[in-house]
Amino acid sequence: MEDKDFALFIKKVKDHTAIDLAQYKEAQMKRRLTTLRQKKGYDTFVDFFDAMMKDKAMFYEFLDRMTINVSEFWRNPNRWEVLEKQFVPQMLQKSRRLKVWSAACSTGEEPYTLGMILAEQATAAEFSLLATDIDDGALEKAKKGVYPDRSIRDVPASYLKKYFKQDQMTYQISDELKRLVKYQKQNLLVDTFDDNFDLIVCRNVMIYFTEEAKHLLYHKFAKALKTGGILFVGSTEQIFSPGQYGLEPAETFFYRKK
Repeated sequence: MEDKDFALFIKKVKDHTAIDLAQYKEAQMKRRLTTLRQKKGYDTFVDFFDAMMKDKAMFYEFLDRMTINVSEFWRNPNRWEVLEKQFVPQMLQKSRRLKVWSAACSTGEEPYTLGMILAEQATAAEFSLLATDIDDGALEKAKKGVYPDRSIRDVPASYLKKYFKQDQMTYQISDELKRLVKYQKQNLLVDTFDDNFDLIVCRNVMIYFTEEAKHLLYHKFAKALKTGGILFVGSTEQIFSPGQYGLEPAETFFYRKK
């Protein structure tokens, strides 16, 4: 009965929101959502779904739990350093205007990190920076650009001074940096992607998807890149056999479209 209840919940969520929980790893997803359902006081997933449809705040909490909005600036700093010192200069030599996308951008730390790196090497007219996520709540937080001090611990001092304003225990992103990022809602598994990107950053997201969903997404990302474009993935998301997607290793956790 418990399995049927969860299966019906998955169907209802897909019918009403186009979010297909079947493409996420079931054990992880079910464990997280069971904790949330019990916390809210519902005995079944079907009852929880009905309540969620009537309560927007509860629905946003479901999205939050589903997508694990844990992020920070310069996550794995040595990889960002490779992007900053190696790939961005190379891209700027080849393209008059860089087209960059932060996919599954969560609460904005990643696109703002990208924005800082790009702004130090190019003018605002020389790049566009798109950031997308499935979670409205996360996108709202990203647009506000206010972060706890723990999120900024790896931000280099010069960037911190230039792009942040401290207010007691929080840090506010500068208006100049905010203007560089265009936020948009998107379901990676369902929606079509724009194309001709020089750089796509999608980090620490694939670990939650099934192998079939990953396969679909890598094909979609590769198609969205221009020839020679770079896909930057998370530190636990090495792509095995990248050639099947028309990609080749460019550096650790960086893949180039052939």
